[in-house]
Amino acid sequence: MSLIYTALAVLVTFIWGVNFTFIAWGLESFPPLMLTALRFFFTAVPLILFLKPPKFNRTLFIYAIGTFVMQYAFVFTAMHLGSSPGLTALLLQIQIFITVLLAYFILGEAVSRMQIVGMLVGVLGLSVIALNLGGDMPLAGFVCILIAAIGWSFGNIASKQASKQASEKTLEKAALQETQQRTRVSVATSSTGKNKAAALSALALVVWGGLIACVMLTISSLIFETDTWQLATFTEASLKSWLSLGFIVYISTLIGFGLWAPLLSQNTASKVMPFALLVPVFGMVTSVLLTGEVVTWWKMLAMMLILSGLLLANVKIKIKKSC
Repeated sequence: MSLIYTALAVLVTFIWGVNFTFIAWGLESFPPLMLTALRFFFTAVPLILFLKPPKFNRTLFIYAIGTFVMQYAFVFTAMHLGSSPGLTALLLQIQIFITVLLAYFILGEAVSRMQIVGMLVGVLGLSVIALNLGGDMPLAGFVCILIAAIGWSFGNIASKQASKQASEKTLEKAALQETQQRTRVSVATSSTGKNKAAALSALALVVWGGLIACVMLTISSLIFETDTWQLATFTEASLKSWLSLGFIVYISTLIGFGLWAPLLSQNTASKVMPFALLVPVFGMVTSVLLTGEVVTWWKMLAMMLILSGLLLANVKIKIKKSC
């Protein structure tokens, strides 16, 4: 992967790691479901006026419900209940293991021995956190983050299916163009167009999926957070909370996903996805520096185990046989 793409990958993971601290600041003024609804309202509006909507089908709804509604509603709720930004960022990465299992049972994808070893190591890290519940990670917060990870995993499967369908259509169009125009220029143009289309398609998925999530989350907030829906909630919210909401929407969601999509479309997933391991590292470091979260021995042990498990599950080791 080129230097510019490597730098972009590190930048995006840094943004997503820092985002957990901004969520904590946003929750100082807004209840969790309301904050999540506001996030996706400003994510969708006004971009829905400029981006062509993806096909509204079951895949899109599963993606929106899993990735946006379940993941963020339960993550925000967990942090509202007392889960620290650093531990939340770390524990949420369990979604990678769950995604591997769902891909095996739903899509029939093979699971390697190394992935199984990685999952077992990750479960040890999860156990370390479970044995030290309380304080920075209350039991209710722990359960909420696990539910969020499950939701994100279902969203990953739906996103994968949607990307596969979009790629098949794009390849069909590219093949048709190549058949009609047998020149190098046409092939290069087709390749560039495919990359741009993939990036726009991913952004449209986020924006329109966010609109679906906004409606569902607003209704949920009106039901469970009725007392907070008053003018005073918005007028008395601190400037720090409003700026944090701005960071969550425009920097973390739109710019973060906007940069991540081209990275995935122009590089192999095996080269890009390992950078996601930096998210909990940045999340923990920024939480310590900006919120005063205390680093304990068991937090470091849990991080080492979970990150080692993720590394084992994502890195392919090739063994060359000697003649």
